[in-house]
Amino acid sequence: MSVYTPGTQIPCGLVKSDMMTFTLLRKSCLPSAVRSLILQKKPNIRNMSSSAEGLQPASVVVLPRSLALAFEKFCQANSGPLPLLGRSEPGKWTLPALGAMPDTRMGCPQFRKYEFGTCMGSLTSLEECSEQLKDMVAFLLGCSFSLEGALEEAGLPGRNAADHGHLGAYKTAVPCATIAGFCCPLVVTMRPVPKDKLERLVQASCSAAGEQGQPVHIGDPGLLGIKDLSKPDYGEPVVCQPGDVPVFWPSQLTSLEAVSGCMTPLAFTSAPGCTVMTDLKGPAAPARCLTPEGMPEVHHISQDPLHYSMASASAVRKIRELETMIAVDPGSRGIGHLLRPDELLRASLSLSHARSQLLTTGLPTHFNHEPPEETDGPPGAVALAAFLQALEKRICMVVDRRALSLYKKLVDEAVEQGILKTRIPLLTYQGGSTGAAQAFLCADGDPKSPRFDHLVAIERVGRAADGNYYNARMVSIRHLVDPIDELFLAAQKIPGISSTGVGDGGNELGMGKVKEAVKRHIRNGDVIACDVEADFAVIAGVSNWGGYALACALYILNSCEVHSRYLRKAVGPFRAPGAQSWTQALPSVAKEEKMLSILVRHRVRSGVSGLVGMEVDGLRFHDTHAQMIQKLVDVTTVHG
Repeated sequence: MSVYTPGTQIPCGLVKSDMMTFTLLRKSCLPSAVRSLILQKKPNIRNMSSSAEGLQPASVVVLPRSLALAFEKFCQANSGPLPLLGRSEPGKWTLPALGAMPDTRMGCPQFRKYEFGTCMGSLTSLEECSEQLKDMVAFLLGCSFSLEGALEEAGLPGRNAADHGHLGAYKTAVPCATIAGFCCPLVVTMRPVPKDKLERLVQASCSAAGEQGQPVHIGDPGLLGIKDLSKPDYGEPVVCQPGDVPVFWPSQLTSLEAVSGCMTPLAFTSAPGCTVMTDLKGPAAPARCLTPEGMPEVHHISQDPLHYSMASASAVRKIRELETMIAVDPGSRGIGHLLRPDELLRASLSLSHARSQLLTTGLPTHFNHEPPEETDGPPGAVALAAFLQALEKRICMVVDRRALSLYKKLVDEAVEQGILKTRIPLLTYQGGSTGAAQAFLCADGDPKSPRFDHLVAIERVGRAADGNYYNARMVSIRHLVDPIDELFLAAQKIPGISSTGVGDGGNELGMGKVKEAVKRHIRNGDVIACDVEADFAVIAGVSNWGGYALACALYILNSCEVHSRYLRKAVGPFRAPGAQSWTQALPSVAKEEKMLSILVRHRVRSGVSGLVGMEVDGLRFHDTHAQMIQKLVDVTTVHG
């Protein structure tokens, strides 16, 4: 066939002369013709998920000419479930005579007919509608890729839906990006995968189908709004066995929901499970994810509800480098014994998925001074808040009631200095009654309606085993703090709320996760060790560094196409960092110098030396902290 140029009509050299002619318009050159777009019985029809060698299954959507441009844009905006392979020109396609079709034992391809959004039934052929088709446009969409090949490559046995029919598909609560009159929920397919073979399957599926092989969700179906896996909206269910994890991929059956929702007077689609075979390639080639640096990695981030996240190997490597950098021990406290690998990675993945975060900080170690706060904690919390604002998250900060006036001044001045985009709502919590923490965290106290889905404590003093709150010198500062750690204890029992603690000495909120190591290796650890756990314990030489590293890790993740696609469920456009001003929201030497200067103006002291000046934990800003900030940002923003 001849090479395509814009505006050229391309007749597809079909395999048999009795097959229909289909004119395709593409913005890039067509790699080859459609082998068979068949509207009646043909030997290469597939009523299953697997595809023939060199061919891939495709589905058909036929719409009035007036909706063609809008639907094309809708597909482009939601390329995950709707990978557009090609489209016809109205009036440029013809149908063969029914008698010319050879017989086959494989059954008839079927279509659905829609009128004003209502399915009027199935058709074995569109021949009877040939007059109406003259003013309509046909779209060819890539189907859900064959999972069987990926399963085999990963060494997994295939599981057919009840040993017959096509795999179940489910409508979700995830909306596709709206274009003109097209607005519908994402539809997904599901395969259960043994937990111990999860990453192997994901990597095999990506090797087989590139970007289209990437799942959009791994874990609890309720997070997609799916109530019952045994009741799919399309097809037959696949039963999960003990130890299986549900894995979801976008489905081209989303197109049926789009057609139904647009309420056009007349439309046709392929029936669920019925496809045609083509060697046309979609916009995402399999080679896209074959490089080791681009290969997705799967990481567990929550048990209740069960949730895994994904990021590219390159993004994961960068975040691990950040974790190593902040783990240096300038005070020789022995924090290396507290480290657990990938805590920064899993904390940042969880934060990236969260929509509403509650931050806290405050370790009033200088009990003989006013204010008793130290310079470690607030800068890290504000830096993290600034980047969460850039990601358009909902953020609040809970602080000691005693220090509320100080924090209001700090936040206001941070906004004035350009460190924060907008003011952070400040809250207080005094506890005092059974259920107070749950009432604070959840709307109307209902654990099914949490107000926050991630809590973060940065250099916040935590309760020890004896109920007291200690500074590093083993002095109780209980009279200066509110029981904010009750919120972290309550969150452990509320599904959907995760927590992160950032610390540098073991007495900080969240360090209960590593309390045995604190007791063994940290000075006074047997007394001061925090007894309250967080889901993720980020260890840093200075806690501020942990806040900076979390902000940098969020930049890396949201700049990663693998993670971004997973986060938005393959619907809507990828948001490039430059377009979102994320670089400006990262910590910087200039901004952190301003933040520390604000603290100094309010007589906040260094934690180790007790001095009022440009230092944190006895380390001068320009000698130590500025260098760390710059190193973190350099690793974060370098390409590759």
